[in-house]
Amino acid sequence: MDSAAGPMELVAALLRGITPAELAGGVPAGERAEVRALLATLAAAVLGCALLVLWRRTAAGKKRKDADKASAALATQGKKARQGTEEQPADDGRKRVAVFFGTQTGTAEGFAKALAEEAKARYDKATFKVIDLDDYAAEDEDYEEKLKKEKLALFFVATYGDGEPTDNAARFYKWFTEGNERGVWLNDLQYAVFGLGNRQYEHFNKIANVVDDLLTEQGGNRLVPVGLGDDDQCIEDDFNAWKESLWPELDRLLGMKMIIFSLTNGHAVHDAQHPCRANVAVRRELHSPASDRSCTHLEFDIAGTGLTYETGDHVGVYTENCPEVVDEAERLLGYSPETYFTIHADKEDGKPLDGGSLAPPFPSPITVRNALARYADLLNSPKKSALVALATYASDPADADRLKFLASPAGKDEYAQWIVVSQRSLLEVMAEFPSAKPPLGVFFAAVAPRLQPRYYSISSSPSMAPTRIHVTSALVRETTPAGRVHKGVCSTWIKNANPSEDSWAPIFVRQSNFKLPADPSVPIIMIGPGTGLAPFRGFLQERLVQKESGAELGRSIFFFGCRNSKMDFIYEDELNNFLEQGALSELVLALSREGPAKEYVQHKMAQKASEIWDVISQGGYIYVCGDAKGMAKDVHRVLHTIVQEQGSLDSSKAEGFVKNLQTEGRYLRDVW
Repeated sequence: MDSAAGPMELVAALLRGITPAELAGGVPAGERAEVRALLATLAAAVLGCALLVLWRRTAAGKKRKDADKASAALATQGKKARQGTEEQPADDGRKRVAVFFGTQTGTAEGFAKALAEEAKARYDKATFKVIDLDDYAAEDEDYEEKLKKEKLALFFVATYGDGEPTDNAARFYKWFTEGNERGVWLNDLQYAVFGLGNRQYEHFNKIANVVDDLLTEQGGNRLVPVGLGDDDQCIEDDFNAWKESLWPELDRLLGMKMIIFSLTNGHAVHDAQHPCRANVAVRRELHSPASDRSCTHLEFDIAGTGLTYETGDHVGVYTENCPEVVDEAERLLGYSPETYFTIHADKEDGKPLDGGSLAPPFPSPITVRNALARYADLLNSPKKSALVALATYASDPADADRLKFLASPAGKDEYAQWIVVSQRSLLEVMAEFPSAKPPLGVFFAAVAPRLQPRYYSISSSPSMAPTRIHVTSALVRETTPAGRVHKGVCSTWIKNANPSEDSWAPIFVRQSNFKLPADPSVPIIMIGPGTGLAPFRGFLQERLVQKESGAELGRSIFFFGCRNSKMDFIYEDELNNFLEQGALSELVLALSREGPAKEYVQHKMAQKASEIWDVISQGGYIYVCGDAKGMAKDVHRVLHTIVQEQGSLDSSKAEGFVKNLQTEGRYLRDVW
C-alpha cells in the first residue's frame, strides 16, 4: 500500500478485507507507529459508537414495557398502530440484504457482523442489516409476513446441545420447522446458510442443514451449498472458505463497487443480558478425602431476586478468571493493574458518534485488572483474527511474520497443530511473541473474546428448594498437550467460593425441555454417571414431594456410575433416602475402578435389557445426562441394541423406533 495513503483509504482497505498486518507491512518502519495509532483509534471508535445504539435500544425496550401495562384491547390497538407506522427503510434504490444470526456464544453473531461490514464496503448499491432471529418478529405469526418481503437473506445458525437451536433462534426454528402446510411460498428469496457446529457431536450442524433444506423446499433459491463450520478444527477457515464461494454470487446480484450485562435484581426478566446477583449460601466437597479429584455442591440464594426456575432447567453463571491468570495477562500486556481506562461514546469535539454494529464489551471506566478478570476469555485458543491483530502490534519483525503466517491459509495446518490440537491458550501464544503488545482498546475489541457464562444442569427442584439453585460441579483440572495445567474458569471459582466471605456471582436461568412426564405415574429411566446425576437429583426431589402429596408414582430406575464407591459416590445418602421413601424404585450402580473389570452405565443397561424394554413398552421415558462425546454415544448404541433384540426388529427398524422415541419426547438427553 502506498505510504502516502490517507485515513479514508486505510479504512476502505480494512473493509475490503486487507488485514492490519498487510496494511502495516508496506509502510516504512518509521511510519508504522502512525498506522497503528490510526487502527487503535478506529477500534475505540467502533466500540464507542455502539453505546448510542445500546441507549436507543434500552429506550425502545422501556417503551415496550410501558405499552404492556395497557389493557388487552389497547395493547392490540397499539400493536396494529405500530405495525402500520413501523419505520420503513428509505427507498433509495439500494437492495436490502438481511443477515440473520442464531448464536449461543457470540461466534455466529461475530461472523454475521464481519461479513456485513466487509460487504458494505464491497457493494455500494446494497444495504446489509444484521438481525437477531429472536428480534426479527414480535409474534410468531409475524415471521411469515416479514420473510415474504425478503429478497436476499444470509443465515448464520449454530447447533448446540443435543442438536438443538440456540436460545435466540429457538422461536424462529420452531415456527419454521412446524409450518409444513405453507407449501412453496419463498420463490422470490435467494439465500445462503452458514452453520456452526462440532463434528464430535452426533447432530453436527443439524440446525443449519434443516434450515437450508426447508428454505429450498419452500421455494427459496440456494446461492451456495450450506457452509458447515467445524469448531473442533478451525471454524474461521470454514467461514472464510464459504465466504469466498459466496462473493461471486453476491457480485452477480449486487454488482461490485461485544454484550454488556447489568446486574438487575428485581428486573422483570432475568437472562444473559440481565443476570441477577446471587450470594453463595452453601458450598461443600462431595468427594471423599481419598479421591484425587474434586466435585463441589454449591447453592445460590435467590430469595428476593425475582429469579425462578423449574426442575430440569439450566443455570448460567458468570465468574472471574483466577488471580494468577490475571497477573500473567497484566504482565504480558505491560499495564499496571490499577490503570483506569474508558470507552468513549463521543468524538473529540463532544458530538455523539453514530452508526457502528459492534456492542462495547463492558461498561467503563474500569481498571485493567477488573476488565481482565471479569470480561476477557484468556484461556481458550485464539482465533486467527486475534493473531492478525497481535501481528500488527508486534515490534519484532520475526514475531509479526510468524503470527501472520499462522493466520494465513498457508499456515492452516500449523495453526491447527500448534494452537488447536495443542490447546494453546491466548496467554500462551502471547508469551511466545512477547513483542506483541496491543493497546487496551485493540486487545479487548479484536484479541480477547468476551468471557462467556458457564451453564450447569440445576441439581435441585423448586418443589423442595424454591429459594435456592443447587449446582453440582466437577473441578476441571487437566494437563494440555503443550504441558499447561488448565484450570476451568467456573469450576475453579465454584470450588473456591466461600459463603462466609460473601462470595457471589451474576446468574440467570435458561429453560430446558428436560422435564419429567406430566403424569407422575409414567415410568422413567434415568442414566447419568458422575455429575450427570445433577438434573436427576432435582427429578427425585420433585418425585418425593409428589409422593408426599399423595400422587401415585410410576416405576423409576436410575443408572449411576462413578469410579469407586468409597471416593466419588456423590449424594450417596440422599439416593439411599430416595429409595427408602419410594421416590426411586431401583438404583443400578456401575463402578469403573472397583473390581476386576471396568463397568460403565452402558454395561449395566445391557444387563437390564428386558427391564428397560418393559419400561419403553409401557410408554415410559428415557433420560440421559452427561458427556456427549463418549458416554451418551455408548448409551445410544446400547439402547439401539436393546430395542433391536428385545423388540425383534432389524437394525433399520430399531433405528426408526429410537428416532420416534426422540420425536415423541420420550428419549431426552441433556449432554455437553
